Amino acid sequence: MGLYVRRVPISSHYSAPAARSCPRGTARTRRTAARGGLASAALALCLLAAAGAQPSYADENEPGGKPAEPKPPAQMSTIGGEQLGRPGTQVNLKEGAPELPEKLSGRSWIVSDAESGKVLAAHNAHWRLPPASTLKMLFADTVLPKLPKDRSHKVVPSDLEGMGEGSSLVGVKEGESYTVHDLWLGVFLRSGNDAVHVLSAMNGGVPKTVREMNEKARALHAEDTEVLSPDGYDHKGQVSSAYDLTLFARSGLQNEEFREYAATATAKFPGETKKDKKTGKTKRGSFQIQNTNRLLTGDVGVDPYPGIAGVKNGFTTNAGNTFTGVAQRGDRVLLVTVMHPDAKEPHSVYKEAAKLLDWGFAADGKVEPVGLLAAPDSATNGGPQAGKDGEAGGSDARAAAHSADKPSGGAGTALGITAGVLVVLALVAYGVHRRWPLPELARRRRG
Repeated sequence: MGLYVRRVPISSHYSAPAARSCPRGTARTRRTAARGGLASAALALCLLAAAGAQPSYADENEPGGKPAEPKPPAQMSTIGGEQLGRPGTQVNLKEGAPELPEKLSGRSWIVSDAESGKVLAAHNAHWRLPPASTLKMLFADTVLPKLPKDRSHKVVPSDLEGMGEGSSLVGVKEGESYTVHDLWLGVFLRSGNDAVHVLSAMNGGVPKTVREMNEKARALHAEDTEVLSPDGYDHKGQVSSAYDLTLFARSGLQNEEFREYAATATAKFPGETKKDKKTGKTKRGSFQIQNTNRLLTGDVGVDPYPGIAGVKNGFTTNAGNTFTGVAQRGDRVLLVTVMHPDAKEPHSVYKEAAKLLDWGFAADGKVEPVGLLAAPDSATNGGPQAGKDGEAGGSDARAAAHSADKPSGGAGTALGITAGVLVVLALVAYGVHRRWPLPELARRRRG
């Protein structure tokens, strides 16, 4: 598992190895070029076509049945570019580019530009590993658009069946009613498997939801992912990759509600209905929940990351710590995913993610991409229609600031995400537009 660092002249242009391996002048690329004349469209199509090798799992055992030291497969998927299929660290540094951070222990990580989809650097990007609760991003991509946020549901015992032992919970109670909005707060802030199972029940059940999640993953070209449970709980064979998790985050960030939930630091969650012994009246209280994303809320030894706006963290015994985050600095919006850091220090997944974000912002214009994030099928086939001036939702979009009667920005820095994030729809081009709020537009609150 080596370090692949390629120095390239400042004047050189990006030419992915995967694109060079594509057959020249295929009918599909000729038609694409004829329609729009976009080199990026032909490049993206070639990168997808370059995915010849089937994704592989890491070896689990040495001869004799002893556990093997985890190592990436020698050959992984090349979706997004041939260089992303190589084991080890992949980065193409120009003259004057900053070196990658030292002592990165994540088994897999990736840094990419959220708008253009260019992958700035990666390490075992397509290694199929247990994803833990970061898989909930795919759950949200699949289910969130289907259920109106004001719809209410009374929880029955069967809704909560099948949760794994030791699951993270937000505190959903049988016999109580919750809105879809309440339940999504429980999913994003507390990573509540109980909220996931209730939403799955509202979606037609866990098996149907799992099937739809796998279908959604394929539509996003997330070929490393196999879903067995909607909540990310450990199951043998349930895997994803840093590349795929980044696709899930990028897809979700096209949705205004997803952005709102991902950026919320603290909120009130409905409690139990209880009878007042003195008055005899029933009353339902609430309790505060805080986002477990420590780059959003901060914690001992880790500060909130400037410009952070979500998205999801996770932990299980097999997965270790996993995290996908999105942050803005100036006009740049970066996505980072880190899976299973081996460092023993507390919050290592957040510290390594922050280092990679710092590097990504400092490397602006000083690296040649090592690949591209694949565009989803919906974007290549026309996708959601943009509103006036190209904005999703039209020109009335505005920064979503947290007001006193809405979920709080919480401790640390919590950014409201503008409702006017754009989707670039030129053929296969797809991304999060730069119109994210600058830090001064966010309201800072102490919970």
